Amino acid sequence: MSIIKRNHTFPLVFDDFFSRELFNWGNNNFSASNTTVPSVNIKESAEAFEVEVAAPGMEKKDFNITLDGTMLTISSEKQHNEEKKEENYTRREFSYQSFKRSFQLPKDVVDADKINARYENGLLLLTIPKKEEAKKQGPRLIEIG
Repeated sequence: MSIIKRNHTFPLVFDDFFSRELFNWGNNNFSASNTTVPSVNIKESAEAFEVEVAAPGMEKKDFNITLDGTMLTISSEKQHNEEKKEENYTRREFSYQSFKRSFQLPKDVVDADKINARYENGLLLLTIPKKEEAKKQGPRLIEIG
């Protein structure tokens, strides 16, 4: 490994651009800060699927969760506008955040009427229960006749 001194005649934006993996299409929509598309964890148990969406700074009213057939879509849109007028100037600041993530759920497995969602400590948590007939059964002993 060698240490390379960088000449900072170009802005750090160029450093960021050239350090990215241009052919890795799954790298969070080219966002170095991971803020445009939140990270998602999906766990499956015998009883349900659990989805965790990391979305700090949001409120539960900012989310829209829909189930269309077997397509689960989680989206959010949040705007903030601030204007401060002083004697000699006006300062306006605004921000806009949005994302949309969709997941194809297994057909005839999910009990859509019992899906539960809650938002706490920066995490959107969804519990997607399985239908009784789709739950994994334990091993059964087969008698030899």
